[in-house]
Amino acid sequence: MTSKTRSKSSSAAEPANDLPGDPDCPFCHGLGYLRTDAPVGSPDFGKLQICTCRRARVAEAVRDRLFALSHLEELKQLTFESFKPRGRKGLADLQANSLETAFNQACRYAESLNGWLLLQGGFGAGKTHLAAAIANYAVGMGVPTLFLTVPDLLDALRFSYADDDTSFEDRFNDIRNARLLILDDFGTQNATGWAQEKLFQIVNFRYINKLPTVVTTNLALDEIEPRIRSRLADPELVTQSRINAPDFRRPMEDARQEQLSSLDLHSSRTFETFSFRKDENLAAPAIKSLRDACDAAQAFAQKPHGWLVLTGDYGSGKTHLAAAIGNYRKKLGDPPLFVVVPDLLDDLRATFGSNSLTTFDRRFYEIRTTPMLVLDDLGAQSMTPWVREKLYQLFDYRYTAELPTVITIVADALDGVDPRLQSRLLDARLVRIVGITAPAFHGKPVARRQHNSRQ
Repeated sequence: MTSKTRSKSSSAAEPANDLPGDPDCPFCHGLGYLRTDAPVGSPDFGKLQICTCRRARVAEAVRDRLFALSHLEELKQLTFESFKPRGRKGLADLQANSLETAFNQACRYAESLNGWLLLQGGFGAGKTHLAAAIANYAVGMGVPTLFLTVPDLLDALRFSYADDDTSFEDRFNDIRNARLLILDDFGTQNATGWAQEKLFQIVNFRYINKLPTVVTTNLALDEIEPRIRSRLADPELVTQSRINAPDFRRPMEDARQEQLSSLDLHSSRTFETFSFRKDENLAAPAIKSLRDACDAAQAFAQKPHGWLVLTGDYGSGKTHLAAAIGNYRKKLGDPPLFVVVPDLLDDLRATFGSNSLTTFDRRFYEIRTTPMLVLDDLGAQSMTPWVREKLYQLFDYRYTAELPTVITIVADALDGVDPRLQSRLLDARLVRIVGITAPAFHGKPVARRQHNSRQ
């Protein structure tokens, strides 16, 4: 019998039938099996049964093989003790809180191994560290654990076709039957039809059998293959944890995001400097719209939740209030990303250049996952198909994740927005739209100097 036709008796459940028992075992004397102690006439009389010493050696062989396949020796320093629950110094509260919540959920999961844990976050946010910490904790407790990045998992399956020692069936069963399976970097794999099918088979098998599984990804759920997404979204089995912290390894990313943000240009625009324009003899409804918009902006600044959409004519005060929200949060240590929509799109296009210090994927992920985003002047951009798609992906992600977002848009432009964006902007469960009916504010006229010229 060749290695390619090896029977399933060498699966993860019992992959080492050729392992002998303990030579010092007083029961089987090293044979690994013994006869059932049953009276004559019993159906079990004379039957062989596996000795407990052999079961222990098989379990140890399983743990050793999975540990070697996982390369966990290279990740042994990634433990709960070496993790910084609040991240590096200077993180905004929303970012540090999301990191601490994920840390606490990972600790609880490692102790119980109950259900699944889904860790979502950007590059370098801490997902892999927490996943490896769970693996190292479980291995320390004697739990057979398999830790693999998804691309490595698929490579292991492909290589087994040409491996004389391990058949594809054996390797596939090792993975889907592991007592604890950790799939790191889900979504970075080459999504061929074969890869998608194998991943679904693994995920579905573990879902049906409710086997402990940890998944890390930098994708939103709606970007994951629908069959797998439906299982990852099951609240009865899966605990979801989203980390909004920036890349721990690349602090310069924060500096680049600050460069993209134009909040500093609006430092004078605060709630205290907002004008209700009493000296312009505005109609009562217009004055009321200014007060309502200011009240809504202040309430959002104090407790950011959902989306706030400010509409009105050019120069009516939308940008001032959006900037006031940003400056208020900045004083609390949680500065949002404040960006004019055309500038945002230009920044994304610039990542395709040869001199760019970051990739498009990384930059786009940072923008759409930022804890709080202020988009000024939506509708001023040129609506090419690429722009339409990127804006939809940005809006859809933040809508699904319910991340605090402020949007300013000219009232007439709302009707011309992509219908997919409109459906999210008009969802009253998440979005509050506040209209300013006051006309454009041109400021107080500057008194001209009187020149008394003598003839």
